[in-house]
Amino acid sequence: MADTQYILPNDIGVSSLDCREAFRLLSPAERLYAHHLSRAAWYGGLAVLLQTSPEAPYIYALLSRLFRAQDPDQLRQHALAEGLTEEDYQAFLVYAAGVYSNMGNYKSFGDTKFVPNLPKEKLERVILGSEAAQQHPEEVRGLWQTCGELMFCLEPRLRHLGLGKEGITTYFSGNCTLEDAKLAQDFLDSQNLSAYNTRLFKEVDREGKPHYEVRLASVLGTEPSPDSEVTSKLKSYEFRGSPFQVTRGDYAPILQKVVEQLDKAKAYAANSHQKQMLAQYIDSFTQGSIEAHKRGSRFWIQDKGPIVESYIGFIESYRDPFGSRGEFEGFVAVVNKAMSAKFERLVASAEQLLKELPWPPAFEKDKFLTPDFTSLDVLTFAGSGIPAGINIPNYDDLRQTEGFKNVSLGNVLAVAYATQREKLTFLEEDDKDEKGAFNFDQETVINPETGEQIQSWYRTGETWDSKFSTIASSYEECRAESVGLYLCLHPQVLEIFGFEGADAEDVIYVNWLNMVRAGLLALEFYTPEASNWRQAHMQARFVILRVLLEAGEGLVTITPTTGSDGRPDARVRLDRSKIHSVGKPALERFLRKLQVLKSTGDVAGGRALYEGYAAVTDAPPECFLTLRDTVLLRKESRKLIVQPNTRLEGSDVQLLEYEASAAGLIRSFTERFPEDGPELEEILTQLATADARFWKGPSEAPSGQA
Repeated sequence: MADTQYILPNDIGVSSLDCREAFRLLSPAERLYAHHLSRAAWYGGLAVLLQTSPEAPYIYALLSRLFRAQDPDQLRQHALAEGLTEEDYQAFLVYAAGVYSNMGNYKSFGDTKFVPNLPKEKLERVILGSEAAQQHPEEVRGLWQTCGELMFCLEPRLRHLGLGKEGITTYFSGNCTLEDAKLAQDFLDSQNLSAYNTRLFKEVDREGKPHYEVRLASVLGTEPSPDSEVTSKLKSYEFRGSPFQVTRGDYAPILQKVVEQLDKAKAYAANSHQKQMLAQYIDSFTQGSIEAHKRGSRFWIQDKGPIVESYIGFIESYRDPFGSRGEFEGFVAVVNKAMSAKFERLVASAEQLLKELPWPPAFEKDKFLTPDFTSLDVLTFAGSGIPAGINIPNYDDLRQTEGFKNVSLGNVLAVAYATQREKLTFLEEDDKDEKGAFNFDQETVINPETGEQIQSWYRTGETWDSKFSTIASSYEECRAESVGLYLCLHPQVLEIFGFEGADAEDVIYVNWLNMVRAGLLALEFYTPEASNWRQAHMQARFVILRVLLEAGEGLVTITPTTGSDGRPDARVRLDRSKIHSVGKPALERFLRKLQVLKSTGDVAGGRALYEGYAAVTDAPPECFLTLRDTVLLRKESRKLIVQPNTRLEGSDVQLLEYEASAAGLIRSFTERFPEDGPELEEILTQLATADARFWKGPSEAPSGQA
């Protein structure tokens, strides 16, 4: 059996996402709007399979065939007859649910591969003896032969997502290295092209010269199309001695289905902002234009306080090893009015609260752009996982000039963080309760860290993601988490949510303690062999833990212990009496450094600071590598979340809910595409097969004329 790092346990937590009441309160038109947006999101989410691993589309297609022919209960009887135990079959169901939940065979949180927790020969008997195999023997056997070995393989390079020899990725061909990624980013910057909706493919000719293809995601491919900002870019280039070709058409048949559903949603839009937003999204996915997606995002920002909230596209760059390409994501949610009212009060106070942050006004925006901040109950979240909150769009130029939205996903928080008391590890018992001109005055802006004029800034074509690349996501998460910790010390913030006096101090303590514990738990997501982090949020939390440990004076301590079971354990302690006197000044100093380095585009300084704190060693007193072993020993798997479906019956939209189990999650996916499930399986396998030649190891670079 595989190392427990690489399996999902049979007793993994599974919860159902509850949005029944929120859906009930929608009008018929709002339900239709939400339904078609949900369909668009679910279709688009299938692209994540092609963004994860070479085998993921085949695994999905195989599972889809199995469970369309027999539901989990029917397949169970066959499996038991084939000699599997109940534990074997449950392990298979959990694996299948994990593939659906993560949209691939790598964990969305941590980027670690997971494999079936049963012998390969037993799973083979189930698959080849299934009803699906009886109906379509060649197809099922072909899928199994294509993905069976890779499904179980844990050779070192395949254990994690990564670039080159560090892991597997399908954002790049298998022979791409970090140097290729950097060269491609410089090329994209030179042409004012965003990497968000691209993949990079390298072929080496007979003379050993690399040829690069930058492929944009779009419905349209090489066929003639109306002129747009994209069509003029579709050509060959020579950049620093290397040939580049910009093409489009990646994920075309999937994005065609997305576009069709977005077009249907337009008929039920509540206002002109939503109609114009959807029109621009359609243009973006059709043409392959990030500029069109930005225009759609502008209308989305302007659509304040909608009843049905949604965002869709190539959004988060966490899983791109270089940190620039976006994973497809789409969500649809309904406003929770009671909690949103509290967030509105917080936003109303934000301009005053920003003055409390520890950096001069020159390092903030000239004008505060009031964001939408709402609490939503999620109806649909398609992608590799469901976050507890979102701050989007990620386009830094839009955030600076147009604004953004903060979204708290209330019903996700309700299920994802409902932790049983006995599973709160590592705590004491008592603790378990661009225009060609500067947008600043270069002569007068002084670096508060050095007392001198600033020496760096963002130049034409540079953005936060392109410049800070591999550390950008985690660095920004760290800055956001630190701001949250810092501002929760402000009485006005806590009062908005009804906490004053002793209750407020308890909230502060629990908030800080939760962050300190999260910093320790983060060690699960560090890979010693490659000396890298696999998850942006957890790296950020470890960095904050390091900052608070460095503050000293007994603010935070981590003590190795032995548990009641005789195995290694640890205890985290936070001295609540020193949060204000020791913790706040330490966090203040750190936040100021983060903000100044980001604002001035100081990549060298930013990397030195951030990577210094993110280093994991076994140096005393903490001995983090040893503590990592303890964390792995006692880790708890993240819950799987079962989402509902919407079904159109005549002119009415019905909400279909499922039980909180691996079988329930599988049924939700089987019923998600009732009309075109077989067609989608074929689309995915054809797209994966077309690119299969690119997924070879770094030392197996494909040859032949490019």
